Amino acid sequence: MSYLFAAFAAVLVASSLLVVLHRNPVTSALFLVLAFCSLAGLYLLLGAEFIGMVQVIVYAGAIMVLFLFVIMYLNLGRDLESGFQFVVRRGVGWVLGAVLLAEGIVLLAHHGVAGPALPQTPPPEGGNTRALGELLYSRYLFPFEITSVVLLVAMVGAIVITRARTAEAPAAPAPVREAPVAGSPPVAPGARAAPASAGGSPVLAPAPESEAAVVVSGAGAPPEGA
Repeated sequence: MSYLFAAFAAVLVASSLLVVLHRNPVTSALFLVLAFCSLAGLYLLLGAEFIGMVQVIVYAGAIMVLFLFVIMYLNLGRDLESGFQFVVRRGVGWVLGAVLLAEGIVLLAHHGVAGPALPQTPPPEGGNTRALGELLYSRYLFPFEITSVVLLVAMVGAIVITRARTAEAPAAPAPVREAPVAGSPPVAPGARAAPASAGGSPVLAPAPESEAAVVVSGAGAPPEGA
């Protein structure tokens, strides 16, 4: 089990570094999904099945879909850095990385124990998911329902705002087509309608012949006066 924990931890650290260091935002988001899945594996090894499943469903599922949607909506390219901002951001990043690395070395030198170890408690009957559900729907039922109402109000507000903007947008005018007059001949594809005659029915004017057709038709005609 310790080897599996070390493998998940190594994948988590490597994918987290690739999220920060990679220049393509879509690839960074995919490495973030791998980091979330590795963290869920660590939770499962620690006996927190509910938190592990929530990590996969909420973060690696819904939150990452939102991230990818925003990235594709903004059409982000590569991160272009230059000038003073480049020096400041890279400098602060390397300093914080060095501090974290030194802290990790110190903890490993002291065997990673910062205080007295906690006593091992037996797992609850039915698993921690059942215990959490019983506690959530008994002692913390009112805060849970208040949270549900707040989320419902937010969803209804988003729908109302969207409908209001749709109602305010002017509708495109529908194309007006003239109704055919009773008794008038159908309009040919190449013909155009002339102004209406005295009787009320439109007079169809023939479509103008193309220049090439005129030249061809006039090539075989005998010259005048011949």
